[in-house]
Amino acid sequence: MANKKETQSGAQFNLGAFLTKNSMVIALVVVFILFYFLTDGRLLYAQNMSNLLLQNGYVLVMACGMLLCILTGGNIDLSVGSVICMVGGIAAVLITNYNFNVYLTILLCLAIGIAAGVWQGYWIGYVRIPPFITTLGGMFIFRGFGRLVLDSKTVAVQNEAFLNIFTAYIKIPGLDTDERILSPLVVGAIIVVLIFYSTISSRAKKAKKGYRQNSAFSDFGRSAIISVVLMIYCWMLCQYRGISVMLVWVVAICLIYHFITSKTAFGRYFYAVGGNEKATQLSGINTNKVYFLAYTNMGFLAGLCGLLCLARVGSVNGQTGNSFEMDAIGSCFIGGASAYGGSGTIPGVIIGALLLGVINMGMSIMGIGDSWQYVVKGGVLLVAVIFDVVSNRKSGH
Repeated sequence: MANKKETQSGAQFNLGAFLTKNSMVIALVVVFILFYFLTDGRLLYAQNMSNLLLQNGYVLVMACGMLLCILTGGNIDLSVGSVICMVGGIAAVLITNYNFNVYLTILLCLAIGIAAGVWQGYWIGYVRIPPFITTLGGMFIFRGFGRLVLDSKTVAVQNEAFLNIFTAYIKIPGLDTDERILSPLVVGAIIVVLIFYSTISSRAKKAKKGYRQNSAFSDFGRSAIISVVLMIYCWMLCQYRGISVMLVWVVAICLIYHFITSKTAFGRYFYAVGGNEKATQLSGINTNKVYFLAYTNMGFLAGLCGLLCLARVGSVNGQTGNSFEMDAIGSCFIGGASAYGGSGTIPGVIIGALLLGVINMGMSIMGIGDSWQYVVKGGVLLVAVIFDVVSNRKSGH
């Protein structure tokens, strides 16, 4: 009887741990199903599913950089929306008004984004001005520069070479024609093979080294679910224009930063600083440099987002990028990043961004105005942070 009770309580504990660990994934599924019925199935139209990632691409890119800032101790960057406005404005003016070379413009704008990050990273990392104050000042400064460059006007970009770098749709000869598009299914199938290969390889390495690991059912079941969802999405892309170059940009950024944060010693430095900065310093890690690189990197990604937004919208004005930083910050916290720093993952950030994206798209399809969208997003963010704080208190952190 005692063993039976212990087994039952253990199963209950494991179920609770599973629900806690996957709470945001469950929330995403629930919200998706809810809006599917509220929109009479229109949420699942191929065009809407294609646009879901494209419209939120800038959020995913920014959130990858914002996560590194948050990991260092719950710090944030309030200036990214303004950097997007400034960089996008410079690119639009150079290309449209001065017919500047597209590729040189892109490189110059990325360098300007990095310079903005270096400026803020120096004050935060080496002078130790609080990040909130530094980036709040940057928010006003860079927004002002953006409006000066634009001369308080809206500047459009119609240069095909520039737009194609970020917004064209990929057509593979032999797979894609005007009548049918098959490349998304082929690409999806290749990715599925890689997913299962990675799962098998990971389990074999852990078994060889004697590491504890999940059950085969758990690991392969998760891979199977991811693969099914991926193939369904690829099938939908086949119904609407195929794979966008912007989707490639976003996926590449997410994969790179997932690798950095999960597989490299450099990525672990950000977790270490957020977990215990003094202990990290004593271990020989230059914490000033970690702060500096976090905000320099954020400037680079904000610069890239400025180009992505300009290409997707086709124009930029003094309000471009307004409140974008809130979407990036919200994606991180909703996706499981700790408000105290030292905890968070890129997959979690992706889930948080998609959750916000589904809410935005679902409410837009229903004809609900921006005001209520802000209310709902704010409520979701508050619930996520409360959940994180309460969980930390219960665990004694």
